[in-house]
Parts: sequence; C-alpha cells; structure tokens
Amino acid sequence: MTPRLLIIGCGDVGLRLLKLLAGRWRLFALTSSPERVPALRAAGAVPLLGNLDDAVTLSRLAGLADLVLHLAPPARDGDTDVRTRQLLGALARRPPAALVYVSTTGVYGDCGGAVIDETRALNPATDRAARRVDAESQLRAFGRRHGTRVSLLRVPGIYARDREGGHPRERLAKGTPVLLREDDVFTNHIHADDLVRACLLALLRGQPQRAVNVCDDSQLLMGDYFDLAADLSGLPRPERITRAQAAERMSAMQLSFWSESRRILNHRLRRELRLKLRYPTPREGL
Repeated sequence: MTPRLLIIGCGDVGLRLLKLLAGRWRLFALTSSPERVPALRAAGAVPLLGNLDDAVTLSRLAGLADLVLHLAPPARDGDTDVRTRQLLGALARRPPAALVYVSTTGVYGDCGGAVIDETRALNPATDRAARRVDAESQLRAFGRRHGTRVSLLRVPGIYARDREGGHPRERLAKGTPVLLREDDVFTNHIHADDLVRACLLALLRGQPQRAVNVCDDSQLLMGDYFDLAADLSGLPRPERITRAQAAERMSAMQLSFWSESRRILNHRLRRELRLKLRYPTPREGL
C-alpha cells in the first residue's frame, strides 16, 4: 500500500522531502498561500489550501493521510501554540498512525555549556521556546489519547548551501561580529538534507511519544563555527567583541542567541532512527 503523507508547513525542509518522495508516496501539502500552489504541485504534492489560524479551513485534513509531518511554527506571540491545537482538533476525527513534529533545541534553555541528551529537563528561556514546549505537550497527549505514534524532533540551527538564509556567508558578508572566546556560547547544527532524512526515518520507525535530538556530531563555539565558514568561503573572519559591546550593538533577537549555551548529544538519532549522517560536522556540510 502506498504511504500517504500530509506535510503541514511545507517550506524548505518540506520541499526537500517532497523531492525525495515524489512518485513513490501519495503526498499532500497544506498551505495558506494560493501563490504557493503551483510550486507544491510541481514538487509532486497535492496542494491543500488551509490556515492553521482558522480551524474551519482544516476540516478536510481528517483521515487524509496515515502519516503527518508537522513543520509549521507557532504564532509569534502568546505562551501556547494555538496552531497545533487547531491542527490536532482537525486530525482527531480520524487520527493518523504516525505524526512527526519538528521542534527546537531551544526547549532546553541555557545549559551553561553542559553536554545534554533528551532526558534534560525542559527550561525554555524565551516565549517562542515556551510555545514549542506547549506544542510538544499537546502532541504527546494527542498520541496517548488516540494511539498515534508521535515523534518530537528537537532541532538546532539548520544550514545548507542552497537554503535561503541557511549559510553563514550572508552574515559574514554583512560583517556581523561574534563574541570573544571567553564570552562565547556552544551552538549546535544540522544540515537540511540530514534533517529531511531524520524526518522520514521518524515517520517510519520513531518510537511512540519520543523526543529525539536531531543534530550533527559537532560541539562548536559559535565564533569557531563562523571562523570555519569564513575560511571555507574565502571571507574574512568576523570581528570578535565582548558581551558588553554586543549589548550596545546587537538587537534583542541577536542577543537571545548568545544567551544560551549547550552541547547536544544525538545518540537516539543514531541508535533509534539509525540515521547515518551525510554531514557529520559543518566542515563537510559547508
């Protein structure tokens, strides 16, 4: 029987998955934009117009597919994920067999540079991370209630040479500084193509109500990551500044990425999903 997959929030990652599965699976993609319909159709999906902010438009989703990949982010405000609640309300009438949600490693908050795995207590430090924690809670409860195998993929920074805004050279070209080593934070990464393969494997073999860190093997300070990217791109290495200078020169959003430090282990990704990374470190991926 041909698998039927519904993708919610079909941006760059969703399109990469469509390219991988087109002609082999029956594919559906939800979009709120009529302008995106031709591109989704060309990629091999049946486009569905609907809006996660309007529950009435989601009635067609129930029973449409036995597998669901939820890539849509929460709204930009509030401390709960209303979009996920409305999606699950629509799916509950005929629940899928498996649902994979792409969350964020931001749910762990600042870990002071510690090495952590999925057993780390959640401690979101930002409203956007708190909304992700709420979504994860909703999805786990949905899985238990309806017998759906829910996988929560916790994802750090996504990069790829052909991903819009997904290569550090854009930031390097702007001359954006990084922190001095003594002030720097550990950051984590995953190549977009490895993330796509992780999503597919989670759909097929993810354990019920299970969180999996989807990151590569690297444990780089943020400044070292940008130095590496600069060297590989033939660009000057970024300026190094103190945290006090950063507070004067950077936006609140930029500063938020320098307020959390963690080194994330990917043992479940390798042992349970059995993913062999094509890009085990940014050196290969960049």
